[in-house]
Amino acid sequence: MKNFNKTFLAIAVTLASSQAIAAGFQLNSQSATGIGRAFAGDAVIADNASVLSRNPAAMALFDKQQLSMGLTYADVQVQVNDVTHGSGANYGSVDDAAEAKVIPNFYYVNPVNDKFAYGVAMFSNFGTGTDTTELSNNIIGGRLPAPIDLLGKTEVTTINFNLSASYRFNEHFSVGAGVDMIYGQGTLTRGGAVPSPITGAPIDVDLVDVDADGIAFGGIVGAVYEINADNRFGISYRLSPEFKASGDVTMAGVDFDEIIIPLPDIFQVAGFHQLTDKFAIHYTAQLTTWADFDEITVSDPVDAQLKHYAWDDSWLFSIGGTYTLNNSWTLRAGYMHDQGVVGEISSISIPDSDRNWYTAGVTYNLSQNTSLDFGLGFVRGEDVSLIESSGLVGDIHATTRSDATYYSMQYNYQF
Repeated sequence: MKNFNKTFLAIAVTLASSQAIAAGFQLNSQSATGIGRAFAGDAVIADNASVLSRNPAAMALFDKQQLSMGLTYADVQVQVNDVTHGSGANYGSVDDAAEAKVIPNFYYVNPVNDKFAYGVAMFSNFGTGTDTTELSNNIIGGRLPAPIDLLGKTEVTTINFNLSASYRFNEHFSVGAGVDMIYGQGTLTRGGAVPSPITGAPIDVDLVDVDADGIAFGGIVGAVYEINADNRFGISYRLSPEFKASGDVTMAGVDFDEIIIPLPDIFQVAGFHQLTDKFAIHYTAQLTTWADFDEITVSDPVDAQLKHYAWDDSWLFSIGGTYTLNNSWTLRAGYMHDQGVVGEISSISIPDSDRNWYTAGVTYNLSQNTSLDFGLGFVRGEDVSLIESSGLVGDIHATTRSDATYYSMQYNYQF
């Protein structure tokens, strides 16, 4: 059983590993319907079981069992251009610092009676992946090494396994809560070639080498208020833990037992309004407490700081519309503005900026109980000129940009 569990987790992480394309290293890829409407109103619409990823209280809106499962293909483009020393020496650029990934999800909601419901889910809220290793062996003029303490591979992935329940007090008000078991995996390497002080010949140096995983627990609470069948509001707060992972953790030649990564909390409010028999509008405002992500540390035998960040809390705002074309087809579209998180300290390894999402999607009803959802999202970031300080060679200048295209499909079944 232990080997099975490890194999299952490895498969899930391999699929879910993805470059961050929301603020910081947050993912917005939990469902095809959500992508199709830029996640506008996702904490309260409850048109399929994927609402579990946003608000457990919305399970009170179901009167039948629901199953949803899907895959999202994230075609991510991360560019790191003109990595330049303060003296003007140019180390080069990386045009493809990220890889496309497939991100899975699974949701099941079971309304036990007209008051109580429970659900289970698997999805991912956080992930990042960049690789600038190709620049780490560039030695300018045979004497000036690359900023190898800033260059290398960075990959962080989390998978949420969620169990939630909801309770309806009356026709207007419902609440919900859930527990997240979060499996995380991280890979971090920093190193490269430096010139020998005696001969000038390149010497390979490994500064940081981390390959670790672990499990932590978080939770979510939420509420839904229904004015009537056509107008409702949802609110939720997801508490994320300080994540501790163990494995191979080496920094400056010293072996450590753990790496500690603080994860931010997520607060959101959403609304849904059915304006006509065919057309509805919906919207979301979401706050992610990225200021909590202040540093990555290692511990045992001693506590040491691996990387310091000075990020800001960030908001995203989205609005969308849904149009029921006929009994077979439902159309949706949305727009999201997602604020960047980088404050005083920029990072080559986790490029970030404000981003705009332009999305569209459809639902096709195969039968009365079965439907397919398709979502398409274009995410466009901004060119960001940054300065990051290297402990080896001083200030490094670079320009980064992150864009993405999401393709998502989801299967829904109502029992």
